[in-house]
Amino acid sequence: MTQPRTMVFSTSAEQTHEPAPRAALTGCPWHDVKSMLRSVGLRPTRQRMALGWILFGKGDRHLTAEMLYEEATKAKVPVSLATVYNTLHQFTEVALLRQVAVDGSKSYFDTNVSDHHHFFVEGESHLFDIPGADVIVGKAPSAPEGYEVARVDVVVRLRRKRSD
Repeated sequence: MTQPRTMVFSTSAEQTHEPAPRAALTGCPWHDVKSMLRSVGLRPTRQRMALGWILFGKGDRHLTAEMLYEEATKAKVPVSLATVYNTLHQFTEVALLRQVAVDGSKSYFDTNVSDHHHFFVEGESHLFDIPGADVIVGKAPSAPEGYEVARVDVVVRLRRKRSD
């Protein structure tokens, strides 16, 4: 019988994480995921390793929690949807992923954590990267006293042209 485990996570408002260094990756997804997790201070548990392998083993991707859960289920990884959500948010907090909100109710998680923007195809729920040089953000508003701009996300919504 498996003993229940309690995990306590704490984050400090002062704590910020730079994107995980991916230049030193070996090409072995299992080893690379373990190194990525350790480099940001996360313990490489079986569930984090399995979900990380699914997430990062296929290059840059955009996934919802439900999409990752479906892939994990097909790969026979025993995780709940709640665990998938928790893991995605933990990975986001340590800059392994970027969260991209496209609706009030739908967020995608992007394995490409560099500064870039996105196209979202309405009706198809497809999110993909805009090449970096194709978007120039003009003058951003000044942040209120005591705040700083963390980042600017641009999501350009697309729809298929109607044929007349």
